Amino acid sequence: MYPKIIKLILSILTISYSILQFYYNNIGNGIALIFLASMFIFLYFKNEIILIIFLKLRKQDFIGTEKWLKKIKNPESSLTKKQVGYYNYLWGIVTSQTNLTSAEKYFKKAISIGLSMNHDLAMAKLSLAGILIQKRRKREATMLLNEAKKLDKQKMLSDQIKMMQQQMKKI
Repeated sequence: MYPKIIKLILSILTISYSILQFYYNNIGNGIALIFLASMFIFLYFKNEIILIIFLKLRKQDFIGTEKWLKKIKNPESSLTKKQVGYYNYLWGIVTSQTNLTSAEKYFKKAISIGLSMNHDLAMAKLSLAGILIQKRRKREATMLLNEAKKLDKQKMLSDQIKMMQQQMKKI
């Protein structure tokens, strides 16, 4: 994992060299270098390790997900703000399997930092509401479920929200 400043420096140097290639009429080289620079810019906004972690999580490999999460040593300095939100969101998912208290902490931190997509934010609030239901904190869980319902514009989480509301009636 490269620090974010190195990714920016590499992209600037690559763009500069591509301009030089255009100047010397090496159009093919210039275009190839622009594609390379765009890859560095993409990896600045979408961290390569977080992309790997999402792939591991998609395969339900929680051990591999945790292993890759541990490779990010100092997230506040090596990741952008939204990436730190996703870092905490992913830790919340991984730790919710074993430790609800630490998962609650990670989900709250991810929500406070913010996530890029409303669907991810709705899922984080829904997961946190599930933890709060298990801890019998009904008022906070109701508030989070309502917020998740507002954020879920495509109604992808409507079944899970209804199921949690049914569980809250039993409390």
